[in-house]
Amino acid sequence: MSTALLVLPSDLRHSNAAACLAQLQSQIRSSPDTEVEIQAGSLSEFDSSALAVLLGCRREAESLSKSLKFKQFPAKLRELAMLYGVSELLVESA
Repeated sequence: MSTALLVLPSDLRHSNAAACLAQLQSQIRSSPDTEVEIQAGSLSEFDSSALAVLLGCRREAESLSKSLKFKQFPAKLRELAMLYGVSELLVESA
């Protein structure tokens, strides 16, 4: 099984979250792969909008019956997810 690889930008804040989500959702929809991996390793500047983008990607993948994996979360993103109570929805894959 092949995996579509999507990469978050280094800056993901309210000002560019809608555009980023639209682009990622489009990539999820257009990919023929049944598995999608989102890498957050380059994410350095972000706010809670990053969580909204990740949750939107999760919803998109689920609506298409695609599995979604998250990788390389920065420690602060994990902390933010815990603070907002969504960490169980954004589980990182090993």
